[in-house]
Amino acid sequence: MESTPITPITPINSPPEDAGPDDPWRQLRQFTRARVGIGRTGHAQTTQTILSFGLAHAQARDAVHLPLDVPGVEAALREIGLTGLPVHSAAADRDQYLRRPDLGRRLDDDSGARLRAQARPDRPYDVVFVVADGLSALAAQRHAVPLLQAVLARMRQWHIGPVVIARQSRVALGDDIGEQLGARQVVMLIGERPGLSSPDSLGIYLTYDPRVGRTDAQRNCVSNVRPEGLSYAQAADRLAFLLRGAVALGRSGVDLKDDSVAASATLSRT
Repeated sequence: MESTPITPITPINSPPEDAGPDDPWRQLRQFTRARVGIGRTGHAQTTQTILSFGLAHAQARDAVHLPLDVPGVEAALREIGLTGLPVHSAAADRDQYLRRPDLGRRLDDDSGARLRAQARPDRPYDVVFVVADGLSALAAQRHAVPLLQAVLARMRQWHIGPVVIARQSRVALGDDIGEQLGARQVVMLIGERPGLSSPDSLGIYLTYDPRVGRTDAQRNCVSNVRPEGLSYAQAADRLAFLLRGAVALGRSGVDLKDDSVAASATLSRT
């Protein structure tokens, strides 16, 4: 299977065609990918603005349908000394995945059997990480492995399970994966729904004591992980804080607060 090439994202916040050197919005645009000061020609938007919007919309649609390059993810994992374990949800293909979200939340039979064979009842995994396509395989391919590398550097004493690579996956698939592996916690690194300024945004979902039937209120989420959003280092700090907090509290979700920024500030003053 050939690797799927990743097309660079073209900047979407280009200055309008009529923007001069004194345009007050020009300097502000370097700080955001939002469409600010887009300009106009008469009563209409400029040609450049319309074309940029069309490109962003096409990139978002492509991100939804781009298949996850599993061999590419496996190769990236091997480079940092890890082995990937591919699985598939009960959704047979992308079309069914988009029409039947419920199927994306459960493993197919073969995947469930492979995971059960990897379980360690005598020494349960402290945490299992899942690289999942979600609604943007582009995000998972670009950011999951660098983020995982940053997280593992902060969790050296933990018993880490196999890195699962999940296709046609919804967030709740992690509950099934974690339950089959007998993990104490599961972390989904999953592509978020693409936006017109962020087709490659990665989300992190942490669930303590994962099992089928967990609700979103029992998870913690860290979103917008990408170089233009939350950096790998910042996301890794937050996730490590939440993982340790979940162990101390005995649960995740609404009762587990992300106080990592405040905790870091307190440490820096001592």
